[in-house]
Amino acid sequence: MGKIITIDATGIHYKILNERIKKEVENGSKKIVLNNVCGQRYIGDALKGKDVEIVINGVPGNDMAAFMDGPKIVVNGNAQDATGNTMNAGEVVIHGSAGDIVGYAMRGGRIFIKEDVGYRVGIHMKAYKGIYPVVVVGGTARDFLGEYMAGGLLVVLGISETSYSQEIVGDFVGTGMHGGCIFIRGEVEENRLGQEVRIAEPTKEELDTLKVHLADFARYFDYDLKTIMEKPFIKLYPYTHRPYGQLYAY
Repeated sequence: MGKIITIDATGIHYKILNERIKKEVENGSKKIVLNNVCGQRYIGDALKGKDVEIVINGVPGNDMAAFMDGPKIVVNGNAQDATGNTMNAGEVVIHGSAGDIVGYAMRGGRIFIKEDVGYRVGIHMKAYKGIYPVVVVGGTARDFLGEYMAGGLLVVLGISETSYSQEIVGDFVGTGMHGGCIFIRGEVEENRLGQEVRIAEPTKEELDTLKVHLADFARYFDYDLKTIMEKPFIKLYPYTHRPYGQLYAY
């Protein structure tokens, strides 16, 4: 087992903190515990290494795990905007809520959020062959979920008791979507969907794939998988791969 390092982030500038994290990883540290984090940005950005774990006690700032390629980040609290921006691989587990544009242009890896997320979550998510990103939200999502989504998997469960909204998703779900799938636990009014999106019942194979990710969600946040699966899911998918093709081509 590699070294375990604890860093008190009180009053440390984000650049200095991130340089310290990178140096510790280069020196062989396998687990880095950050205490008293308060808005420091870019934590875990571009870090590599499948056996590296960062535990954050506090509230990390924007762009956490951006371009991350393998490590695991656990946040014991809330996260701000752009978590997982263009993330390649790895895992982020947030024991609270997260802000806007979670998973922006995300290309791989998984993000699990116990509670709610903000606007434009999953915007421009994409996939390549067998590599695809996954975002699972335990609470609710605001407007423009999955906007311009090109690949990957978005899941919104609506099971958090602390959700700030009665509606599981906001308006304009999947606007411009041309790839990937969104699974919602419950019903969504069609007038909340982008015009590029259709509703379908998930297949058995899709539900089996969903269970793999939800089993980990349940394990991380102490939920019962069977209880989660008792309520039906709907699948949102794009009916065309070129939603605006006629606007730009003859």
